[in-house]
This record gives sequence, structure tokens and C-alpha cells, in this order.
Amino acid sequence: MVHGVEWAAQGPGGEPESSDSMRAFGAVVQALREHAGLSREEFGARVHLSKHSVASIELGRRLADQRFVELAEEATGNTGAVRGAFRHMARQPGLAAWFRTWARLEQEAVYLATYECRLAPGLLQPEGYARAVFGNRLPPLSDEQLEAQVAARMERQRMFWERPNTSFSFVMDEHVVRRRLGGVDVLRGLLDHVLECAQLRNVEIQIVPLECEAHAGLDGPLALLETPDGQHLAYAEGQKTGRLVVDAKEAAVLHRRYATLRAQALTPLDSVGLLERIRGAL
Repeated sequence: MVHGVEWAAQGPGGEPESSDSMRAFGAVVQALREHAGLSREEFGARVHLSKHSVASIELGRRLADQRFVELAEEATGNTGAVRGAFRHMARQPGLAAWFRTWARLEQEAVYLATYECRLAPGLLQPEGYARAVFGNRLPPLSDEQLEAQVAARMERQRMFWERPNTSFSFVMDEHVVRRRLGGVDVLRGLLDHVLECAQLRNVEIQIVPLECEAHAGLDGPLALLETPDGQHLAYAEGQKTGRLVVDAKEAAVLHRRYATLRAQALTPLDSVGLLERIRGAL
């Protein structure tokens, strides 16, 4: 997913930038830790993290999860301050900041899943289709901006081949692969590219058919991931908005919705068959 902004969101040294709300949360954690008289190493032992990971959270460079919040609360006296700061951080829309955070998390994930009902997911877009997408942006992009966005999107797709041990799952509504965005030739290119990606062992593509009478994705697109330590996160975006879902219960709901979508969609094999039929009819 993540169509609005590509992956140029890094600091001068190439490190992902943090958001104001993440830095504010980290400052609260640091203040409470120091008030409790704990060094980063001592605190890390209580929250099951290294002192370096604690430093990353306190400096706003690493996203905390619910488990960390609960353990941090215990370590700092159960004042409720860590929970409150975490809830405030999770509510901040912070479009650009959340894109940056999701980009970093995506690079480390062991599992990535995307549901789309608007257009083909960014990871599945060939160059012609990506140009059509960015060419329809309003307000219009300059030629330089369009080229930069297309180049970033093509670069991002190297993940399929560079990370063979990461599983990628995609669910799309059938109308997405029928819409003639950019013209028939562009649609042919999209279908050819999607079919090529579907042959990769670490990529699974499913289509929700038009005649499906039940649909778990009516609230819109979503992206999911699993981190190397088993944390499940989600990302949702819309018109000029984007939100990273870090609350464990809320993320679990979105993961359940995606699981239901996969059950409602055609199997990967049947989805390939449908894509081939659509391609053959053009």
C-alpha cells in the first residue's frame, strides 16, 4: 500500500526519521525511568530489551508496543503515565511521520500483507501503471516529482527478490484489475506484471470476485506486518490521512479482518486463473 508518499523519508544519514509524538513518548519514558533511579541497562532488564533498544525508544527512533508499555509501567511504579503517553501517540495522525515509521518497519518485517480496493498495491505496480497513478495526482506533480516517485516505487519492489524469506500477501477486489487506468495497454502491463509476481514463492495474490456476497474489507484499504519479534502492526490510509495502528487490540481486529478477506477471496490458484482470463479478453 502506501501510495501517497514513497520511501524518500530518511534523515541526512540515511536513518529513518522519528515523529514528534514518538519523541514525546520517549521523553516521558526516559523521565520516568530516571525518576525511578534506573539506568538504561537496569530498565532494559525489566522490559526485556537491551539498553540500546531502550535508548532507541527514548530517542523516538523505535516504535514501542503494548508489551513494552505494560512492562515499563511496572518498572516505573504503575503511575499510568506510560500508558497515557502511548495512547496519545497512537492517536496522532502525523501523515508524513507515520509513512516514515511504516517504511522502516516494512524493511524489517517477516510478513507483509496488503488489501486494496482502489488501485493495485504499490509493490505490484509496473512502471507504466505507476506513471498513470502519479499522472492522476491532484494537484499535479511536476515532471521531476513524477520521475522521482516512479523511481522510488520501482526501487521498492526489489524487496520481492532481495528478501526471499519474507512472505508477501495481497488481496485485491476484482474491479481493481479490471479498471483501465491509463488505457488498455497499461492494464495489460499490470496484469502481466501481477501474474509474474504471483509465480514467486514468497508472494501470494488473491482476488475478491465481483459476485462475492460477503466482504470483510468494507472499511477500506489496509496494510499489515509482523516484526521479527512477533509484533503485529497495521497501517490505514485515506484522503490526505494515514495512521499507524500500534495498539495491540486494534491491530488484532485488522489482522482478523484480513484473515476473513483471504477466506472470502479466490484461492491463489483460482485468482491466477481469473487474472489470465481477464488478460486474455483484452
